[in-house]
Amino acid sequence: MIDKLIDKIIQNENCMINYADYMSFVLYDPVIGYYMKDNKKLGREGDFYTSSGVHAVFGKAFAHFFLDIIQKEKLPAVICEFGGGDGRFAKAVLDEWQRIAPIGMEDLKYSIIETSPFHRQEQKKLLSDKVFFKQFDSLEVFSKSNSNIFEGIIFSNELLDAFPVHVIEKQNGNIYEVFVSFNEERNQLTEIKKLCNNDNVLLWIEKYGPKLKDGQRIEVPLYMNDWINSIYQFLSKGFLVTIDYGFTRDEWMFPQRKKGSLRGYCKHQLVDNPLLYPTEMDLTSHIHLDAYNDVAIEVGFDKIIDIRQNRFLLMIGMLEFLQENYDPNPFSEKSKQNRAIQTLINDNGISSAFHVFLHGKKLTAINSYGFLNDNPYDI
Repeated sequence: MIDKLIDKIIQNENCMINYADYMSFVLYDPVIGYYMKDNKKLGREGDFYTSSGVHAVFGKAFAHFFLDIIQKEKLPAVICEFGGGDGRFAKAVLDEWQRIAPIGMEDLKYSIIETSPFHRQEQKKLLSDKVFFKQFDSLEVFSKSNSNIFEGIIFSNELLDAFPVHVIEKQNGNIYEVFVSFNEERNQLTEIKKLCNNDNVLLWIEKYGPKLKDGQRIEVPLYMNDWINSIYQFLSKGFLVTIDYGFTRDEWMFPQRKKGSLRGYCKHQLVDNPLLYPTEMDLTSHIHLDAYNDVAIEVGFDKIIDIRQNRFLLMIGMLEFLQENYDPNPFSEKSKQNRAIQTLINDNGISSAFHVFLHGKKLTAINSYGFLNDNPYDI
């Protein structure tokens, strides 16, 4: 058990902390937080995969999409990615951009806001030859470097699911908040449920959440609302492109969602108990898809699209990257790319679990995007 975490719990009122504080500590503590430590999180040697780790073709397809919307809106060639992981997505986008950019647009300014020192080092290794690549450890620092004005594209992939969340549960018609405490006799973390008196949590679930059934547990992402608002305030003109997994209000009511979605991932294994292995495993929860759109629109964004990732990839031309010539070598780059494309566009593949959100601010050519229609390319 981590002594620093135990001290934090014991020193708190009633010797317990809410789940949002627990997640903030075990994931983001500057010294022992999971994301802050010097160890692999992504890929075979880590704890989980992302779509950008499947193959560079994922980033290549997005490079074409980014170029298209930047040209149509006459935006500066500027992209800010939140998170960024090991930098593979950024590298794929930048490499492809150099190949396809027209004269006068060759210099794509690409910044990553990354809280993890380890991931910043990984990104530097991969992107050291990119002249217009920059890193920042927070939106505040990035905002100051841009005089609090940003035009372009803001992108994130599997960022929101790692935001700290409160956890509530409905019992006998009452809403309880679930707290984290420490059982000295058993020498382990444990949960305590108290009648919820957090007005912000209660208001959020009343306004954005599903109508909970008795015995149902769910996560409340207050931080998500703050993040969307801060992005809107920072973005002067352009697009917010967000990729993540989650459930609609109707999907939250399925029987299998009764226990909520907060889970851990350790060495590619799902861990049902989020209190196991504190600071040693990733913690994640499914986002509220309807709430994300509602909040984005409330703060002032225009909603452009919300669609499954595999369908979105088809819409932006992923199939154009298929190599037609037969290659008998299954380990060749051509074969690997073709298999990756099949994985990314398959209805039963990794992409089907993700949603792509596209929101805009002060756009002028919004009606010219083919994907604004419900079924633009008959897919």
